[in-house]
Order: sequence, then C-alpha cells, then structure tokens
Amino acid sequence: MSCALCEGACDGADLAPLLSPELAWLWKAMAAVADRRGDESLTSGPAVTVTVPAEPVQRAAAAGLIDGRPLEPGQSRRVSLERLTTALATRGPRLTPGAVAAHACNRRLAASARRRTQQAVAADRIRAQLESAAADLPGHVRDLVGPETVFTRLRTLGWVTRLLNAPDPAELLSQALHVAARLPPPGRRIDRRLLVSGNPHALDTGALPALVLALTGSSGTPVRSGWARLGVDCDDLLGGLIITGVTPRGWRVPPGATFTLPPRELAHIDWEPAETTGTWVFVTENPSVLAAASTQALNRDSLVRPRVICTAGTPSQRECEAIGALADTGWNIAVRADFDQAGLAHMRALLAAAPSAVAWRMGAADYLAAVPEGTDVLHLQGSDAPWDGHLVPVMRKHSVPVYEEDLLPALLADITAGAPGSCAL
Repeated sequence: MSCALCEGACDGADLAPLLSPELAWLWKAMAAVADRRGDESLTSGPAVTVTVPAEPVQRAAAAGLIDGRPLEPGQSRRVSLERLTTALATRGPRLTPGAVAAHACNRRLAASARRRTQQAVAADRIRAQLESAAADLPGHVRDLVGPETVFTRLRTLGWVTRLLNAPDPAELLSQALHVAARLPPPGRRIDRRLLVSGNPHALDTGALPALVLALTGSSGTPVRSGWARLGVDCDDLLGGLIITGVTPRGWRVPPGATFTLPPRELAHIDWEPAETTGTWVFVTENPSVLAAASTQALNRDSLVRPRVICTAGTPSQRECEAIGALADTGWNIAVRADFDQAGLAHMRALLAAAPSAVAWRMGAADYLAAVPEGTDVLHLQGSDAPWDGHLVPVMRKHSVPVYEEDLLPALLADITAGAPGSCAL
C-alpha cells in the first residue's frame, strides 16, 4: 500500500539515518518551502536557503547532504534541490527532499496547494456539467440559466463552494438542472409540489430549491417571489399576513380578534374602507408587537381596538401588494421593521408597494433612542434608507442592530394613540 505521507517515494529506502534528531532542522526548512511552493517532492526549482545551526552535531549530520565548503554556525546556505535529491538516492532510489521532510514532520506536505488544485479540478467538472446540461434545456429555461454566465453567477453567489462541500456535488447539480428543465414556459404555471416527481416536499427547504433559484437567476428575493417569477406557485394556504382591526370587504370578524389572511386570500384582496378619513393601520415585522398591542387592549378593556398588520418576517411580493391595496382603499399606512440589513430591505419593499405609507419610528433618532452597547457588522449602502438620510450613517457608526422589541413601549403608545410618532434628532 502506498505511503500516506509521500505516496510511495520511501519504498525500499533506509530512512533511519536521515530522520535523526540532528537533521530535523534541515527537514523542517524543506517542509516549509514545500508548503509555500505547493511542491511535495522538491526535486527541482530554486535553491532553498537554510540557516546553519550552531550545534556541531547538527552541522556534521548535514555535511554529506549539503555540498560545498564546510558549514559555519549561523550562516545562510543555499541548498541545491537537484544535488540534495542525488545525495538522497543512496538511501532510496525514489527518495526526494520532500518525501524525507514529510516523514520527518509526520505529515503530508503542500496540503493547501493540493486542496486548491483538487478544488479547481472539481470546479472545472461543475462547469463542464453545467455547459453540457444547459444545451439540452428547453429554450425558455436556457434563456434563464444562461450557459455563458451561469457558472460565474454560481461562483459569485458562493454556490460553487457550497457544491464542492456537498456530499455528491454532481448529483445535487443534476437534480437542480432536472427541476429547472421542468419549469413552465411563459404564460403557464405549475405547482411547486409537482416539479419533483414522487416527492412533493423536495423543494420545501434545503439546498435543492435554493440551487434551482440560483441557477435561474431568481435568488436574492423572497422565496415565493423567486418561484413566482419562474411561473411556479407555492403553497398558497400557509404564510400571509397576521391582522387585527382591519378586514377584507364583506368579512365578519369579532372585534379585537386576530386572524391570518393566507396568500390565496391576498391574491385578489378587496379591503373594507376606513370608517373615518385619516385612520391609521400599523404594519410591523414581528408578531410580538401585534400580540402586545392586542393583549394591552384586552387588559384595558379598551373600546378602541388596535389596527395592526404583521408580516412575520420579510414580506412576499403578494403581501406587499396587499398592503399597497389597503393604502389605495383610503387607510393611512405606517410601516416599520428591525434596524438591520434585512429590515431596511423589508421597508424599501413595503414603501415601494405603498408609496403613500410613512416610515414608523424608523429614523436615525429612533435608532439612537434604543441602540445598545455592543459590536456587530452591518453592511449597509448609502441608499438603503431613502426615507431618512441620517439613518444609514448612524447605523454604520454604531454597527449594532436594533429590534422592534427594543422600541415596544413607544410602539404600543403610538398604536394606542392611533397615530405614528417619532423621536426628534
């Protein structure tokens, strides 16, 4: 069986004299060069510069391996790899400086370079698989995948690395391409549960659905929106908006009740209009805000019930459109989210769908009123909060997220008062 340290270069060799403690300094120097150069054998190439040790026994041990004038303590000496290889041949016909160094250090050399080479080869296999499979995809899918650019896209999104770390990269990529091949042509739609034959839940979560969206250029948006772009319908009974205080037209809901409108109901929503002009509806990201508002109203037996909509995280395109439709019906809309990257993106999506809505306690002063001590990393662009030009610089300075729960007393006060407030700078 081939040696795990040097792949058999030590076969038939007499290594014992070479692995004496007195020669360890030489082989450690060779190992460091092998790692740096990515060359396991070190049989050729530029000479290796070593520092001669002070101990006479160490210099004497190397005398037969490093030719030329006698070794002097502390001097820098250039060692010819070709000549060192020739000297080692007397101990074993296949011995190399790298092989002896690997045994002296008891490890395989140049591991990082070897790993990079292996990854490059594997990445080339992924590229070849993509190019080959893309040619057989239906035309409308091939336009999405883009055989000329899909590998670059996957690498930019980090998917080449993720594939290389998968148990079976080729199989995962093959499955994703098979799903992509079943995407409907423009004008037609398909239920996501039908895309993988025999397994209706294959695309619920995990690497496979994420890879399909990345392949087709549909990642980076809410998952439902990404699938919708591809003509794929997700389960329209789960998710949606959690609501209290406003209802669809014609619905009868007990006063103060909290209910969920699933995506199916949101698709063609028709809201009851506000009873009076200027009535506010508060849109929040976290269910804890809605729950606290409802509980407070019940505990106080208030005649004025809160009007709150919760997106329970990042809203889908359909949810944003439903909130936009509420604004079109005549309600005043106040929207907010967490002070972090996702929350600001959430805000931009809602304000785009409902241009008349206002940012609710989402200014720089609101952030400063609740910002905690600590360190984090917030990667923000200057345009991430167009509703307040001061907010991004302040968030960058502190680089700490602030969550809606941190502002809960002020939010509850606004909901109770029926109008959004804000801290002043």
